[in-house]
Amino acid sequence: MAPIVRREPTPGSPADRQPEADPEQVARTILLRRLTAAPRSRSDLRGDLLKRGIPEDVADRALDRFVEVGLIDDASYSRMWVESRQRTRGVATSALRQELRRKGIEDVLVEAALSGIDPDSERERARQLVRVKARTMSRLDPQVRVRRLVGMLQRRGYSGAVAYGVVLEVLGDDVAEVGVAGAESFAQAGE
Repeated sequence: MAPIVRREPTPGSPADRQPEADPEQVARTILLRRLTAAPRSRSDLRGDLLKRGIPEDVADRALDRFVEVGLIDDASYSRMWVESRQRTRGVATSALRQELRRKGIEDVLVEAALSGIDPDSERERARQLVRVKARTMSRLDPQVRVRRLVGMLQRRGYSGAVAYGVVLEVLGDDVAEVGVAGAESFAQAGE
């Protein structure tokens, strides 16, 4: 018995033609897949659709429909983002503001999401971060410890003044000898 051989359809033949995909259906499928993985901002999703070749008008209609039914909600997304980043990474308000703007969240929604942050609790979170990190630095020179801890807080969006103040407050007598000389060298390094 002869083996069965399957042949690829000849390009342009009726067997080769596949039905045109409906761009609106493709857009809905992409959106559902992306939203199933994790909440996303409207701007992020729009960028995904455009990268996949969905026409702008089709992308905007699909996004509008998803907003209408509540599957896309930039306000709740931004609140969730702020809560998560602050809780897990200790990110400061200024860094959160920048992150949300990069994600295409409107300024009004950004400010609304950030309005729930208490400055005292933010400063307390900075203290906790310094306490945890300082435990691993006990053998370092006091100036090196201060510099590294301040740098860690600044990378999380805390201002230099807040970072330096929190570090000195937490380390207290451990870095008393750093004193004013440390503050001057820190100010020069930050320029």
